[in-house]
Amino acid sequence: MTGHNLLTDTPELYELRFPDPGFVAARWAESVLREHRAGPEVLDLGCGTGRDAGWLHRAAGRAVTGVDSSEAMIRHARTHHPGPAYHVGDMRTFRLPGRFDAVLCLDSALLYCHTNEDLDALFGRLRRHLRPGGLLVAELRNGAFFLGRTDLLDAPRTDRVTHDGVTHTSHTVLRIDHAAQLLRRTRTWTSDDGAPAVVQHSAWRLLFPQELRGLLAAHGFTVLDLYDRPGPRTEPPWTEGARPADTAADDRLHLVARLQGPVGDRRGRRR
Repeated sequence: MTGHNLLTDTPELYELRFPDPGFVAARWAESVLREHRAGPEVLDLGCGTGRDAGWLHRAAGRAVTGVDSSEAMIRHARTHHPGPAYHVGDMRTFRLPGRFDAVLCLDSALLYCHTNEDLDALFGRLRRHLRPGGLLVAELRNGAFFLGRTDLLDAPRTDRVTHDGVTHTSHTVLRIDHAAQLLRRTRTWTSDDGAPAVVQHSAWRLLFPQELRGLLAAHGFTVLDLYDRPGPRTEPPWTEGARPADTAADDRLHLVARLQGPVGDRRGRRR
């Protein structure tokens, strides 16, 4: 096993490890875009394998652009989920022509911005690439979940996935770096083909609901919805027609925010 990240270096393995045969994430995103009457041009920021972007293009008829920092993921997206325009780029510094009606940032992609400076750079990029009145739709881990909760920290998690006849086993340990406000992950991969074990480190910024509201307001966004469930990665998962809860305590947060535009362009439901 080689590469700095087994899953992002092997997109086929990523899709096996995190299957979504019903395209729940993409269908949830489309339901939000429809409810808030977003236009057709969508940027999927942190698009990964392109699975969600491809569905939104193919099934929802949207003009989708995908951006991801992994060249392997973008190559996979272009081959296996064609239709959208795909680009390799860093969410803090990317630059594309034109503007979009909505930006999606799913599966905690936003939280790979670890510092306040990173977050400011990201929101600056969003302001540059969204039309006035455009939507930000994000799905991410919830920092508030860890206030008095240790469910995800108490014991390693073990998962197995088979790809090309080789079974890969991952042992994942999470810990909180309080000073940096990061959820740090150490994942050790072993396989039954005799390859050496691989240890990988990553982290997510932990943001709290009110902190997120403050960041968005400072960057010119109005929060329309911020809730914990249901969503594509909750249990039970989102289903068509499900309404947001009035809570924000579970492991995931679901955000809908609008870039402030001229008075009269404040469309959508407010909470």
